[in-house]
Amino acid sequence: METTVIGIGELVVAALEAAGYKQSTMLEYRKWLRRLELLARTQDGFYSVELGAEFASMTTSPRTGRFSDQRRKSYGRVVRLLDSYILTGSVDLSMMPRGGGKATPRSEELCRLLAGWSVEMGQRHLALNTRNSYDREARGYLLYLEDRGVTSLREAGGASVLGFLESLRGRRAESSMWVAVINLRAFLKFLDRDDLQDALDLANAKRHHGIIPTLGDEDEQAVLRACTGGLIAARDAAITLLALVTGLRACDLIALRLGDINWRESTIGIVQQKTGNPLTLPMLPAIADRLAEYVLTERPDVGNDHVFLRSFAPHAKFSDHSSIYDVTRRTFSAAGTDRSKVGTRLLRHNAATRLLRAGTPLPTISAVLGHSGPDSTNAYLATDIEHMRACVLPLPPALHQGAGR
Repeated sequence: METTVIGIGELVVAALEAAGYKQSTMLEYRKWLRRLELLARTQDGFYSVELGAEFASMTTSPRTGRFSDQRRKSYGRVVRLLDSYILTGSVDLSMMPRGGGKATPRSEELCRLLAGWSVEMGQRHLALNTRNSYDREARGYLLYLEDRGVTSLREAGGASVLGFLESLRGRRAESSMWVAVINLRAFLKFLDRDDLQDALDLANAKRHHGIIPTLGDEDEQAVLRACTGGLIAARDAAITLLALVTGLRACDLIALRLGDINWRESTIGIVQQKTGNPLTLPMLPAIADRLAEYVLTERPDVGNDHVFLRSFAPHAKFSDHSSIYDVTRRTFSAAGTDRSKVGTRLLRHNAATRLLRAGTPLPTISAVLGHSGPDSTNAYLATDIEHMRACVLPLPPALHQGAGR
């Protein structure tokens, strides 16, 4: 049995090649393996689970001196593959579920709190992305307490909440601190600790309201022509058209299953991932054509009923919203537009704006987009310039005269 990093690394790359992974992916793995080889010199080049754990913990970027989530994910993948060989004698390429390998408090009470929060989120049927965000903040706060010798929630005070949030600064963008406050508040409500929730109000975290972007008519028409004219692969065209026309979230596109499509009635019926609300959307002919082309001619023939699958092995559903972002970005680039960053968030905003300008009532737009409340939809009012102008009141004559002096 091979025991060196170099030897096991070659087995890993060979397994990736046999499974049909792209050359660019294997080059990335080789890069990470070379870094692991340098670390293994302290053990004469031999690999061990302990060495892998040390490598996986090297999450600080030498360039920035800050935590790098990309390094955490990349090094973690390499270590899981090498560990699978050490433990089983073969390289296990099965897709790892998200959340695997997360740090967990050692204190029995804190572990029970985290487990209870997980059960609570499941019972509330929260979307996976929401659960992951809530879990990240809850887990981080409990680990922060434990690192400071606090092993019982009774010992935690408001200062611990502020200290935890302060510890996040420098690792996260300032504009994202408000999100951390929202995520942590959900956990503190579950704990029924009003004093800890009150401490959140003292955090210096401001919510940033960016201007909602929309597409110009020229860009939109260019994308529609590219998607319907065969310039874009059927899968990518179907994904882009669904996001552009219906405003579906990335999580709903990822979760879409073959059984959700009613080909006879030309509708798509889903339960929205974020809100848990049912939604039925009309499937316009252009979308139906691209979907049918993809399912009948391009889609890999595997035992997976998710509509959109990876083109390269393993032929699984898309892992997260970044995969959908790559699709829409490539589509807009191929369509010849100047936009380099186009994701489903922009396309949702654009769909809402189009509906609003067409005179669609706000409650209808709210239902189509899957908003939990009408206030979320009100943000799009500012993009309807023509209707906003109609609401402007004329200046009184006295003010007109004063302005002319």
